Amino acid sequence: MSGSVLQTEFEFTLPNGYVDDEGTLHRDGVMRLATAADEIKPLKDPRVQSNSAYLSIILLSRVVTQLGSLNEVTPHIIENLFAADMAYLQELYERINQGEEDAKDVGCPACGEQFQITI
Repeated sequence: MSGSVLQTEFEFTLPNGYVDDEGTLHRDGVMRLATAADEIKPLKDPRVQSNSAYLSIILLSRVVTQLGSLNEVTPHIIENLFAADMAYLQELYERINQGEEDAKDVGCPACGEQFQITI
């Protein structure tokens, strides 16, 4: 058995940040690993049923546990992010929930140079 600990929370800094109604900028946050329920429950939401693009809004509002000094992260906050911030969070979600990437050392058969690839 390995002695490694599963990391379940990941800190991030948004490229632009969310500006609240008072004009405060919120850029630093925390995203947790998604559970099966995080991916299944939003499918029952009427907003998702009428517009499948809304799935990522609901999903991110469930897994982003902190954003700046906000008390909670709601779908309203996620839907009002700048496009670059939304893309950043979607990419982060995919990266942390895909599981560990497997890196392999390989060598070029033609020149013999050694390098690492991610599988």
